[in-house]
Amino acid sequence: MLREVLRSVFKKPATNLYPAQKLEMAKDYRGKLIFHPEKCIGCKLCMKDCPTGAITINKIGEKKFEAVIDLGKCIYCGQCVDSCLKKALEVTKDVELAQLDIKKLKVVFGGESEDSSGKLAP
Repeated sequence: MLREVLRSVFKKPATNLYPAQKLEMAKDYRGKLIFHPEKCIGCKLCMKDCPTGAITINKIGEKKFEAVIDLGKCIYCGQCVDSCLKKALEVTKDVELAQLDIKKLKVVFGGESEDSSGKLAP
């Protein structure tokens, strides 16, 4: 047993030093969704194809739409991204999505601000 202990002292650890070192995700990793409201045409194919109903597209003006994404329901399958004809949805490599408050899991993209950073729903 002593031999095994001494051998493990000089081995490289099998675990990552997260959060001290950032995780490096694979090329096709599907993390948090982002929405580009300027590309959306309001066809709602993403809503129809979402297996969990995690995404809602709302019309907020003439040819302007917002996306409400419930990260608590999303299973990060990427089906909405694949079905979007205008590429208004995109997956990121963002993995730090844990929240203590369930209200923070509902993210609104578009809306009053024209950025795609996503703001929390009121």
